[in-house]
Amino acid sequence: MVIISVIVAEDLVKTFGEFVAVDGISFMVEEGEVFGFLGPNGAGKTTAMKMIQCVSPKTSGKLEVFGMDVNTHQSEIKRFLGIVPQETNLDPDFSVYENMMVYSRYFDIGRTDARKVTDELLDFVQLDEKKNVNIEQLSGGMKRRLILARALINSPRLLILDEPTVGLDPQARHLIWDKLRSLRDKNVTIVLTTHYLDEAAQLCNKLVIMDHGRILEEGSPQEIVKNNIGTDIVEVENGPEVKVCLDDMTADYEIIGDIVQVYTDDPQQVTSHLLRECMLGKITARTATLEDVFLKLTGRKLRE
Repeated sequence: MVIISVIVAEDLVKTFGEFVAVDGISFMVEEGEVFGFLGPNGAGKTTAMKMIQCVSPKTSGKLEVFGMDVNTHQSEIKRFLGIVPQETNLDPDFSVYENMMVYSRYFDIGRTDARKVTDELLDFVQLDEKKNVNIEQLSGGMKRRLILARALINSPRLLILDEPTVGLDPQARHLIWDKLRSLRDKNVTIVLTTHYLDEAAQLCNKLVIMDHGRILEEGSPQEIVKNNIGTDIVEVENGPEVKVCLDDMTADYEIIGDIVQVYTDDPQQVTSHLLRECMLGKITARTATLEDVFLKLTGRKLRE
């Protein structure tokens, strides 16, 4: 099986005056992967996505999409892209069907073919019964599904999604997840950003966690969790004797307000030791998640 690199970045830099938004990052996205950019506000992930989309030129370094430089082959690259922006930018003056048909003209798709593809895509996102409905009459979930359908009208080889399920209820989120998985199964390469860490864990084959313009971690969700935390977290109420007890057993832990989190691959051993040797109060154990890693690496302070 030949592995094709859809995106290759090496020492990629993007500056705005004196501000460095992306600071020498390197990564690779292979064909058929779902690749995620995670990070707090201002981490540089959206800037990286804009460079991939050829809407913001790179300052230095290498960034190739389908083997073409993003600064010199914008038109050629854009032919292969489907874009799902974070904002809802559908035309409110048109119906669902008309939005799809008008968008098809940007790709010189003939009217007959555009009608056929539009019908197929509206059925794919379960909006075929809403085809003649005005945009303002759609729910938020329906609008997001329509934006996804619109992004697929040119049969893109690379689908780029910025917060694809932001603001949606659980049913709508899971429907979009199902559609993205089916696209992945058809070997469509997907790059996304999301603040929903469970979404990244569910969808991504590989992801990077960014902060201050740099990549902190890269790998599969499972690898990143295991390498940074372990498989489980034991939580115990904070108290003066807790730190002493944990230091005696050389535990890897973090104090978070009234709670101490102990990172471990053997929660039973940690729990037994704490109960037997330290005589502590309430102790709970749970599976470690990508959100735990995210907060450990990027901190818990709010970002504007």
